[in-house]
Amino acid sequence: MTRLFAPLQLRGHLGEAAHKVTWLELFFDLIFVAAVAQVAEPLHDDYSFAGVFRFATLFALIWWAWTGYTVFATRFHADDGMQRLLMPLQMFVVAAMAANAEDQLHSRSSAGFMAGYGVLRLILIAQYLRARHLPIARDLTLRYVAGYGTAAVIWLVSALLAAPARYALWAGAFAIDLGTPWLTLPHAIRLPPNPSHLPERFGLFTLILLGESVVAVMRGMRSQQDWTPVAALSAFGGMALLFGVWWWYFDVAAAASERSVRTRPDAIRFNLWSYAHFPLYVGLVVMAVGVQRSVSAAQWAFSGEDALLVTGGAAAVVIAMTAIGGTCDRGLRRSAGWLAGALQALAQQQVPVAPRMVVDRGNHFESVPGVEGRRLEAEGHE
Repeated sequence: MTRLFAPLQLRGHLGEAAHKVTWLELFFDLIFVAAVAQVAEPLHDDYSFAGVFRFATLFALIWWAWTGYTVFATRFHADDGMQRLLMPLQMFVVAAMAANAEDQLHSRSSAGFMAGYGVLRLILIAQYLRARHLPIARDLTLRYVAGYGTAAVIWLVSALLAAPARYALWAGAFAIDLGTPWLTLPHAIRLPPNPSHLPERFGLFTLILLGESVVAVMRGMRSQQDWTPVAALSAFGGMALLFGVWWWYFDVAAAASERSVRTRPDAIRFNLWSYAHFPLYVGLVVMAVGVQRSVSAAQWAFSGEDALLVTGGAAAVVIAMTAIGGTCDRGLRRSAGWLAGALQALAQQQVPVAPRMVVDRGNHFESVPGVEGRRLEAEGHE
């Protein structure tokens, strides 16, 4: 029988060699990905720089709220009644945020979105306060409570202000949110996250988001009445592109591999690995929506603003994936080799190679490059 209140325990003190993701955590992740899909919905009709900025702003809060709880869950274990109440409460708040995610940033619904995020931070603070009884975790939990608590108050106050005053509070609050984990680096070494649980959570979130991107391509395919060769090539190219992202993330960059934090450089690389997922996810969504529009329009080449946005999304994915691979030696070597091979193949396809000519040297024939061959031919060689 589940107790209503039970002390939180450290993951490392439970004898867990590799803590696996629970069914409740998977359900939790699905709620957040559904919220991402809701936030991205207006991007299908407003595929512009303003639309991408609005999506990236709202997505940043959903992603950071998910990251905040995931980092907490990888250190602390609780399976009592209180924890099972707090998780559905967070899911409900995320659903309420998604319901307020379709208007512009200056609207009242966006203010409600930010207020919902502030409530999520308060719930996370309550979870950290439950862990303060652990002596080894007291300093770490108090730093998180101070940082996230300050930001939560600012988020809630911003909901009472009109644009553009609220924008300044948003920027300040988000800077505090992002900076708080860096203030806990010394304590993170003494109380490191589970080396396998957190990469697995990020990998599963990436996989689900890739699935949402496939759904976007499928929407473009569904809009086709008469399948032209160009439409078919666009759809196939989009699916191949998403498969390439999957391959690079899980195989080449080894992004979901175990990550142990034993020293300060390890902790810095761990934070960089975590933060690099934000441009990866934004670029992936922007790129997938662009591919959907290409398939719907039955055209292979992008034009105008669409081309810039798709290129920018792809560039964000490449930069983020390179950074993620660079946080571990194996991923760095594989990513470097993978990029070098791709660039070499691209160069061979795009740079014309002058044909070679067979030239009579008198006592033997020799194959020389076309430019040199033409010069020799002009000088009278056969």
